[in-house]
Amino acid sequence: MKYALINILLLYIFMQPGYGQEKDDMNYNKLTSEEASVILHKGTEMPWTGDYVDSKDDGTYTCKHCGAALYKSDDKFDSHCGWPSFDDEIDGAVRRVPDTDGKRTEIICANCGAHLGHVFGGEKFTSKNIRHCVNSISLNFVSDKDDEKMKRDTAIFAGGCFWGMEFYFLKEPGVISVEAGYIGGHKENPTYEQVCAHTTGHAEAIEVVYDPE
Repeated sequence: MKYALINILLLYIFMQPGYGQEKDDMNYNKLTSEEASVILHKGTEMPWTGDYVDSKDDGTYTCKHCGAALYKSDDKFDSHCGWPSFDDEIDGAVRRVPDTDGKRTEIICANCGAHLGHVFGGEKFTSKNIRHCVNSISLNFVSDKDDEKMKRDTAIFAGGCFWGMEFYFLKEPGVISVEAGYIGGHKENPTYEQVCAHTTGHAEAIEVVYDPE
């Protein structure tokens, strides 16, 4: 019971609007004044001016502030709106929060809180009926060709709450991706509630892909 309550408390903390939005330059990439005006101060770049509006290269779009992977090129589409558009995000990478205008929904990097843009539904551009309208200046791009050349290794850690571990490992230099899940156990595809009840033998864990250099 104590273990379950701790996990619930951590989940509550992580879901708070200010969580993950610290702006410590020691942990994140340095930004130009133009980048900071959008990423930190929630500005918007002029339409049709961004580097990735018409990009069709295969790869992954990452957060310019912290480097977390946000979008795959397979989910990018032409919306002719003047900004890069995606109809899906990498699972858990993007968080939705109410915009200060009281009307729109802002999207931010789930890891560092960097402003990305806004999300819209019901426009029927794609079958998913969702459009993430993202500022190019909030993104970096890693092509699949460059990604294949990158040296990498994998490690798995089980240390209590996987959300807590995921949050801190994503801040570490050289970490390419972090995926939460379960390790060990005797039940196939257990639910979170089952694992928390300690009936499956699983431990919460993360798989960390990293550059060994």
